Amino acid sequence: MEVTELVARYPRLFHMAETGSWPAIEEHGLLSTTALLDLFEVNGAVREALEAARRPRSATLEHPELGTAVVRDQIPLNPTILARCLVGMTPGEWCQTLNRRVFFWLTEERLSRLLAARAYRDRSHDVLTVDTASLVAAHESEITLAHLNTGTTVFRAPERGLDTFRSVAAYDRRDVVELAVDYSVPDIAAHTLRVESRQGADVIATLWQR
Repeated sequence: MEVTELVARYPRLFHMAETGSWPAIEEHGLLSTTALLDLFEVNGAVREALEAARRPRSATLEHPELGTAVVRDQIPLNPTILARCLVGMTPGEWCQTLNRRVFFWLTEERLSRLLAARAYRDRSHDVLTVDTASLVAAHESEITLAHLNTGTTVFRAPERGLDTFRSVAAYDRRDVVELAVDYSVPDIAAHTLRVESRQGADVIATLWQR
């Protein structure tokens, strides 16, 4: 896929974060789970459980200087089904692959589905709307595209493996479901157009706007 085609078809990207997290995101950037664990100096068995296995619930990290941060759950990722649909990887390796990426939806429709999901619809979230052209110009070498929702096994659970994540240039499918950036987007504020507090289909407040 050409970058120009990607930007033309998907001019905006969307990221759903825990409510109240925008100030920390603005300061530290948008961090993958791996990057967040690095920042909060989490190691040992606690890190292994959060990074190399499915998280059935969100976990709160605490740091004497940084305060608190939330590592989101992975409720839609059924480990039994995941093991059946993986190619050339173990479930633990797949979790590690997901956890070192920052994910964006490419359409409002996909974002709305997640906001309306049973696990999330009763609480608010910080939603970032990001300029695709700006982000890709700064981070193309770290970006991969995927043709499926890599963090769920709820619907049909198609096969997946390392080949699922492809660079923009190597991506040969028409539709893109996810865009991911490796490890972190430290300059996310430079690419963000708007941050809203949303619950389900409702916009509660605009928290920040360029």
